[in-house]
Amino acid sequence: MYFAPESLRSPLSDSLAITVQNSTLTSRQLRSLHAQILTNGFLRCRPAPLLAAFISSCFRSHCPHYASSFLRSIPNPPPSLWNSTVRLSLRSEKFPAFLGLYGGMLRDGVKPSKTTLSAILRSCAAYSATRLGESFHSQVVKVGFEFDVILQTGLLDFYAKAGDLPSSRKVFSGMPERDVVADNAMISALSKNGCVEEARKLFDEMPQRNAASWNLMITCYCKLGDIDSSRRMFSLNPDKDTISWNAIIDAYFKLHDPAVAYELFVRMGPARNYVSWNTMISGYVRCEEYGKAISTFQEMQAANVRPTEVTMVSLLSACAHLGALAMGEWVHNYITRKRLKVDSVLGNALIDMYCKCGNVEAALEVFDQLETRNIFCWNSIIVGLGMNGYGERAVDFFTMMTEEGVKPDGVTFVGLLSGFTHSGMVAEGRRYFSQMTETYRIEPGIEHYGCMVDLLGRAGLLKEAIELIQTMPMKANPQVWGSLFRSCQIHKDTELGEKVVRQLLELDPRDSGNYVFLSNLYASLSRWDDVSCFRKLMIEKGVRKIPGRSSIEVDNVMHEFVAGDTTHPQFEQINLFLDEVARKLKEHGHEPDKALVLHDIEDEEKDSAIRYHSERIAVAFGLMSLPPGKTIRVVKNLRTCSDCHSVLKIISSVFQREIVVRDKKRFHHFKDGYCSCKDYW
Repeated sequence: MYFAPESLRSPLSDSLAITVQNSTLTSRQLRSLHAQILTNGFLRCRPAPLLAAFISSCFRSHCPHYASSFLRSIPNPPPSLWNSTVRLSLRSEKFPAFLGLYGGMLRDGVKPSKTTLSAILRSCAAYSATRLGESFHSQVVKVGFEFDVILQTGLLDFYAKAGDLPSSRKVFSGMPERDVVADNAMISALSKNGCVEEARKLFDEMPQRNAASWNLMITCYCKLGDIDSSRRMFSLNPDKDTISWNAIIDAYFKLHDPAVAYELFVRMGPARNYVSWNTMISGYVRCEEYGKAISTFQEMQAANVRPTEVTMVSLLSACAHLGALAMGEWVHNYITRKRLKVDSVLGNALIDMYCKCGNVEAALEVFDQLETRNIFCWNSIIVGLGMNGYGERAVDFFTMMTEEGVKPDGVTFVGLLSGFTHSGMVAEGRRYFSQMTETYRIEPGIEHYGCMVDLLGRAGLLKEAIELIQTMPMKANPQVWGSLFRSCQIHKDTELGEKVVRQLLELDPRDSGNYVFLSNLYASLSRWDDVSCFRKLMIEKGVRKIPGRSSIEVDNVMHEFVAGDTTHPQFEQINLFLDEVARKLKEHGHEPDKALVLHDIEDEEKDSAIRYHSERIAVAFGLMSLPPGKTIRVVKNLRTCSDCHSVLKIISSVFQREIVVRDKKRFHHFKDGYCSCKDYW
């Protein structure tokens, strides 16, 4: 076959290179282009732009083996092509698939470039491939780069990220010359390991500093919680950039001081970028100021700053905690409209939001559409199914998870066991609790024992629950004893209940819930003197009962109601509606459970006290405000009481409305007079 000189082929090869550049091709298109390259003799004349573009397209088209075969078919491929192919393999394939190509390059007598070795070291650090990184340290020396400042800095950074500070120090001290990047890398390594004094000494001795040097020290002090030193370093910084501002703002959020963080954010002015906004939104979520996180996002939109996937994750977390389903759905639609990439992180945030807002079907739909699912996605769906009362479906997903080769962890079993607790699945609970150690070699923690105590106790197996507590390898905490006490309440075992609450008071005398537990018990037995005694004890110790709070989302606005509170602007209308609800409840034979009221007062007053429980007010507001047929979704900070539970079942039937209540422990889906918990909560 005749091969024309390269000069004659350049226009065509350049044209083909432009055509394939940045293109994602099908296997058929790749073969067609490969045929053109062969037909026109480009393997012999080796036009670098075309060959590089073709190999790059192979990786983009998820055909790495085609790229490798093509490279090996080129007679004496240029070193630049070998090096670029190895780097593409690092970015595109599963680590360390690049090793085959790297070995081929060495066998071909091609020396790896500094850029290639730097990329390999970064990948070794990212994948914690310590031994492989150490072997490439030898390669750096072998190919003559042992004194190259860029590669020595890369080695220093690799060892730091591998947690080997002594090796980082050794590389740093052996460098014949250093630049500001090397000094910064060493400060970063020291900072990661908490060596703040050594980092500060190196910083003070630096002949040259840049903005990154100051930012590293600001971050170093932030990690230690030394906000005074961090703020002082920030003030002294002559090169304040956006990173400096973002670092100090983040520091104040980590110290749960959102007011100062906001003040600094305002002072930033035009220096703010999308990271600044993300820092504010995620910071508010960290400080549990979810409403402010959402309002900050709305300001971000007004400022025409484009949100990122990170923004969406924080925003979805805020919606999940608030139970703001409508806002969460809007965020999901925004993600779809803007074609943001729904990876395992963002997908997990969507699953968690839908589960915590009680929309399990939407969560399952997101889960099914994910291309890749990590352990966090599986855990979110299993935990979400469990907390919504779908224990059997949680088991199905656990089986799918193990069949796909994903190893469960402690969180997985918390999700399963709590799901069994909410569904009364005692036999399954015992079986999977045993499998933790026998099959998966996971040692149960206090949270797993707590789930089992809860499961056994609710099933009426109080003796077995007590025996489990006594044989636990760790001391029972208030959560475990609290679970047992609730079981005592359900099964009217007042003698054991009193002993359990006294254990709780010994463990945590400041927790108001423990006093309320015992007061509830005494009130149910009409032991008003004991109730009064405990109320006085609470006052003496300065212990205050946490008020019940319930929130409901109407027209993208969260409305919060506190038990007995009458300050809502529409309370008069709500009160009239509650009168109507009370009449309908009476018509259906409902009698309030007055034993829940912790005061020795007249029956009429007891009726009124129960009537103004926060979830009941929120549901009444939802019935008034939401269109017919719209599901009412309420989030409560405490467990819902047995009387409200009975009332909401009746309301769901009388008003033909589905009601979803998320309390402190689980979800209740009320529909047609029944609850998803089957009265087992």
